[in-house]
Amino acid sequence: MEQQAAVIDTETFCCSICLDLLKDPVTATCGHSYCCDCIKIHWNEEDRRGIHSCPQCRETFIPRPVLAKNTILAALVEQLRTTRLQAAPVDLCYAGPEDVACDSCSGRKLKAIKSCLVCLASYCKKHLQPHYDSAAFKKHKLVEPSKNLQENICSRHDEVMKIFCRTDQKCICSLCLMDEHRGHNTVSTAAERAVRQRNLKVKREKIQQGIQDREKDVKLLQQELEAIKHSADKTVEDSEKIFTQLIHLIQKRSSDVKQQIR
Repeated sequence: MEQQAAVIDTETFCCSICLDLLKDPVTATCGHSYCCDCIKIHWNEEDRRGIHSCPQCRETFIPRPVLAKNTILAALVEQLRTTRLQAAPVDLCYAGPEDVACDSCSGRKLKAIKSCLVCLASYCKKHLQPHYDSAAFKKHKLVEPSKNLQENICSRHDEVMKIFCRTDQKCICSLCLMDEHRGHNTVSTAAERAVRQRNLKVKREKIQQGIQDREKDVKLLQQELEAIKHSADKTVEDSEKIFTQLIHLIQKRSSDVKQQIR
């Protein structure tokens, strides 16, 4: 009950245009409130008609009303936003632009946790429950949330495509199989998915092994470079010692020769 009350309170303070919590809320003379930017955009589109209306009750205004910020409502919304960020239950996650929204939610929609390939709809935790409880939904195929459910429907026969044609490398429906794909090499989409996942796993392992082998080669090359560098440094050091000894020897010989001449 507390969760349901939280949902009602949240929706009360949502803009009916963007369906999000009010931002810089303003209130029209009819009493309905909107985000300042949302209602401005709405009325900008109505400017050419010269008559502006409330998106909810359709009351018209002539001339265009001057909007003023509703400071009390703004304070309440900010408090609600802070409270929701601090203690929002996991199962009350609202769908954002990148999320798949629940098709059964009214008003502001929650995130979908599954999509049904039979119903061609996505559901949040609450609206998905009948698929688990009712025998009528037991054979429905549930998948991860998808925005592209219509891609699973055959454009010719309006049937769910549950078959993969390996001959033509495409998904087809049962009616396609009886028509232009008769005699082709076909399997279920689930079987093809499993095969491709296995192949992808093998390819990924080969790539990872290749990366590991390259890393070993690079490490060996670095070790060889270090050995060559060490050898070169040792050679230079030995050469300097030999040249130093040679110079000392030449100087000694020169000194001996001078003494002999004297």
